Amino acid sequence: MFFWFGRANDGFVFCPAAYSAGNVVETLRVPDRRNATEFTREIWAAILIMTDISFLRSGTRNVSTTLPALYAAGQKTKPSLARPNQKNIVLVDAVRTPFLLSGTNYAKLMPHDLARNALLGLVQKTGFPKELVEYIAFGTVIQEVKTSNVAREAALGAGFSEKTPAHTVTMACISSNQAMSTCIGYMQSGVYDVCVAGGVEFMSDVPIRHSRKMRSVMLKANKAKTVGQRLSLLSQLDLKALIPELPAVAEFSTGETMGHSADRLAASFNISRKDQDAFALRSHQFAHDAAEKGLLSDIIPYQVPGQDKPITCDNGIRVSAPEQLQKLKPAFIKPHGTVTAANASFLTDGASACLMMTEDKAKQLGLKPKAYLRDFVYVSQDPKDQLLLGPAYATPRVLEKAGLGMNDIDVWEVHEAFAAQILANLSAMDSDWFCKTYMGRSGKVGAPDMSKFNLWGGSLSIGHPFGATGVRLAIHAANRLIHEDGKYACIAACAAGGQGVGMIIERHPDGKL
Repeated sequence: MFFWFGRANDGFVFCPAAYSAGNVVETLRVPDRRNATEFTREIWAAILIMTDISFLRSGTRNVSTTLPALYAAGQKTKPSLARPNQKNIVLVDAVRTPFLLSGTNYAKLMPHDLARNALLGLVQKTGFPKELVEYIAFGTVIQEVKTSNVAREAALGAGFSEKTPAHTVTMACISSNQAMSTCIGYMQSGVYDVCVAGGVEFMSDVPIRHSRKMRSVMLKANKAKTVGQRLSLLSQLDLKALIPELPAVAEFSTGETMGHSADRLAASFNISRKDQDAFALRSHQFAHDAAEKGLLSDIIPYQVPGQDKPITCDNGIRVSAPEQLQKLKPAFIKPHGTVTAANASFLTDGASACLMMTEDKAKQLGLKPKAYLRDFVYVSQDPKDQLLLGPAYATPRVLEKAGLGMNDIDVWEVHEAFAAQILANLSAMDSDWFCKTYMGRSGKVGAPDMSKFNLWGGSLSIGHPFGATGVRLAIHAANRLIHEDGKYACIAACAAGGQGVGMIIERHPDGKL
């Protein structure tokens, strides 16, 4: 028997071993760790398996299944991703309002109402004193002009100290990811020890502006001193000037819409309508099952003023028969497109919030965090043809930053803007040609294990309030790690402008559901 070791591109060490007994040749794949001590232990574990006396007696042994079984049965053998001289940042817990279809139960509220409820729910669930929170950051996309800094308004409304600073960030669908990473930066640099990050989106009432010509006349009218001057200004208006401007759907720089982009990605990667509908149905079925089993514990009830009962669950989850999905017409490229209302995420109202702090602070306060917030990367690429491919670019980069390979990930939580977008990203990562041509890699990244992918549903079924989804992904990843006895989770999402994010979360040993 002999051994040799060499590094591979996907972060693994290959250990071919030739056996004289039974003339068996097997290849072992041992995860490559940054910690030399842990790596040495794993190599010796592999050697012990191969030199097992019972193996010599029987003459055969399926080593290729033995070692993966060893790792599956021993998630606790995976090393921590802690770095020397760097503070550990932990996710204590997170909550969200029920995510609702826009125009339904939340229709008469304002964005800060939802954000305030998320903050109050977080305080109630964790029992954490408001006065210990040092900073609050919220993400949002379409801002209500009356509450442009919705983080501050929500914090004041929730009873946080007026001395607690708060700001609002916007980065399209990854806005609350950006809020989280902003807080991570503050804490790792020693500015703060305790932060709250979150996000909110309210699509039931979006700002609709007068036309630019009308706005110009109205501003000048404020300065007009005589009736004649005012009448002169009004004479400049025509019927076209009276048409209001709706919030932009298309990308400003390219004119591309996400729906059209999803349709074009489906065509480019040869993704059928049937495949898209099947993935959408999977998302709804998983979300329905998770809700029925009580796994969506991040939801906090919301008592809407004037309504009889509190809202306790998401209202967009629909488990439909495949035949029903097939009847829907294309939503964007007509008549031959494949993206429909059923395999695209819907306009959603909702808010989320999470409590983050340094691990030292959590220990000092006697808290039991759910997860470590380890690594994150933001990416951007061609906003025209690769508008929705952020996860394909972000995933390998964040894995490499953390020193992990695809097979190390126990939980995947990836934002589902469209079924076509998800399937296109999976195809891109699993394509030698794409990874070499566009990502400058030596070969394909590989596709995630679908048995670990969005097992509690995703944005297609749960809903997608643009500014709030990032925190939802994080808490689902953390809760799934605990529920599924995993170690590492990877979060990824696309965003307008051809941007994206990848984040690595590690289960905390004290974490409980």
